[in-house]
Amino acid sequence: MPAVSIEHYENFPVASWLCPPALRPAITAIYHFARTADDLADEGDVSAAQRLADLAAYRDDLRAVVAGGSPSPRWARPVFDPLARVLRSHRLPPSLLEDLLDAFAQDVVQQRYADRPELLDYCRRSANPVGRLLLHLYQVDDAAALARSDAICTALQLINFWQDFTIDGPRGRVYAPETDLRRHGLQGQQLLDLQDSPSARALIKDLCGWAQALMLEGAPLVHQLPGRAGWELRLVVQGGLRILHKLDAMHFAALLQRPRLRATDAPALLWRALTMRARAPRAGQGQPETTP
Repeated sequence: MPAVSIEHYENFPVASWLCPPALRPAITAIYHFARTADDLADEGDVSAAQRLADLAAYRDDLRAVVAGGSPSPRWARPVFDPLARVLRSHRLPPSLLEDLLDAFAQDVVQQRYADRPELLDYCRRSANPVGRLLLHLYQVDDAAALARSDAICTALQLINFWQDFTIDGPRGRVYAPETDLRRHGLQGQQLLDLQDSPSARALIKDLCGWAQALMLEGAPLVHQLPGRAGWELRLVVQGGLRILHKLDAMHFAALLQRPRLRATDAPALLWRALTMRARAPRAGQGQPETTP
């Protein structure tokens, strides 16, 4: 398999210059593990049965490495050789890596979600393990930090869904829960067909509000992480909130256009990252610290 693009996997805060240098190899190894699995589940013109078979073989290689054995040659060099070193040196919890594989396999067979709890369960395996792996590397493991990490990662996953209607529609995927669709008088096929309407925009506004609430719930974690790690997370949080701001500015017309971060957003992101306060004000006492 060719080397994958480090920028391609949107749900992963990859090892930038802000990342502690000592942890960059570990973060990159985890990234390549997740990116390759994501490609197996989603890229190319391969049948669902073949995707599931490839993911099963990939899982077998992970379990072999965890047990101290050797993986197959297929992914050894780009993925499992560096991952084995990280598993040994940082004692990563293999269950979190297995959770990611469960989510990728689910992507192959499930294209719609009944309600918000079902979608949150998917996020628990598709997004939250990434944050927990990073916290493990930073040696942060208290319950409050883990809960905030889960909130941030779930929010990032949801934001990715709400900005990607124009990508997921042609792939036959509807992540907006059926209960939300019905509440707004919509059907999933209308999202698949990218039919913009006042009802669709109201739905997307509602979904964005859900994601923003989760992000603000988790945002205090930025003040718990030391040094560069905390600054990295500030930018991740502000990047997600910036996408929500762009969706708001375009009146939630995400079925017509995909918002994305650009170089021109950098000054605003940096300023908001710098000015995040340690505590959000209470209701009625001004705007929360991470409001976009």
